[in-house]
Amino acid sequence: MTADTSPYPLERLEIQVGPHTHGALAAGPADGDLVLLLHGWPEFADSWSEVLPGLAAAGYRALAVDQRGYAPGARPDGVASYAVTELVADALAFADSQGADRFHLVGHDWGGLLAWVLAGAHPDRLRSVTSLATPHPGALRRAVTEDADQQRRSEYVGLFRTPGTAEESLLADGAALMRQAFGGHVPDALVDANIRRLSEPGALTASLNWYRAPAETFALPAARITVPTLYVWGTEDIALGRTATELTAEWVDGPYRFEALGGVSHWLPEEVPDQVTALLVEHLGRHS
Repeated sequence: MTADTSPYPLERLEIQVGPHTHGALAAGPADGDLVLLLHGWPEFADSWSEVLPGLAAAGYRALAVDQRGYAPGARPDGVASYAVTELVADALAFADSQGADRFHLVGHDWGGLLAWVLAGAHPDRLRSVTSLATPHPGALRRAVTEDADQQRRSEYVGLFRTPGTAEESLLADGAALMRQAFGGHVPDALVDANIRRLSEPGALTASLNWYRAPAETFALPAARITVPTLYVWGTEDIALGRTATELTAEWVDGPYRFEALGGVSHWLPEEVPDQVTALLVEHLGRHS
């Protein structure tokens, strides 16, 4: 489903959180239950462009935000500014800006990690949580420690956590490594836009600070999950393997649904937006 078929056009907003200004995309009725969508690396709010209209058509107020480090007006200096506690506070502030005491939370990639952490720490704020691609941080941490396959898949994180070397490598040769990461699963125009924005002074470093802020790789303070949970994973995900995916169920105490999409890569919101939207509408409808 695309923006052209929706009765609700995409809106461009600015959200002020303390001294920071975040660009955002929204769609749907102002009085609909809020669905907050958090992007991952190396993406922006527009990674959800093909999902927002379907949520809007189902009666939800869907909001996707350029997060800390990605929005030019929300790019503080220093790795400590990107601690997960700061990122969680931002997400709650995004919901507060829409007047939502409780809301549905959806995250992809790093946005998924953040969604798990927020759901564990603030279950009272959520109607439901959904993670696309990313397993629960506890499951991922165990897999990185014990599973050779996940260790191999996560080797890139060592590069990302190395200041200077990572920036130089990722932007070399027209950002060839970043382009390769998308694997042809994301439209070229969107890839070009992502790289153009991350090539702005300080932008790539700010985005990589999400990886650098934890003391150890994926060592995030994620508690057990009690809110209704949907986890969607593509079987062809090159970064996140089956071990952590299967371990995730051990961390969820509330209603839990897991969907493995055969032949689908890591880039779920762009590659299969119709499937993602259908799964979300069903999940949100059960738990609104």
